[in-house]
Amino acid sequence: MRDEYDFSGGIKNPYVRQQKTTVTIRLDTATVDYFKKLSDETSMPYQTLINAYLADCVAHKRRPSITWSEESGAAAQPAHA
Repeated sequence: MRDEYDFSGGIKNPYVRQQKTTVTIRLDTATVDYFKKLSDETSMPYQTLINAYLADCVAHKRRPSITWSEESGAAAQPAHA
């Protein structure tokens, strides 16, 4: 094996899928339970289902409708389109 290789003329593999980004996100227990149940029904990992749902939101440019409670200052559940 050579001590040094020159990759300056190399190109990226066009067949490699786009990488995913690892993030930490806090979700309600009910939300995770919902996607885990759906995971059992569809035989797809629940994280894949969450990603697919969020990707669909991006594709359709869905935005959450959030209203703030004056008493607590906490966000209410978003309305679904």
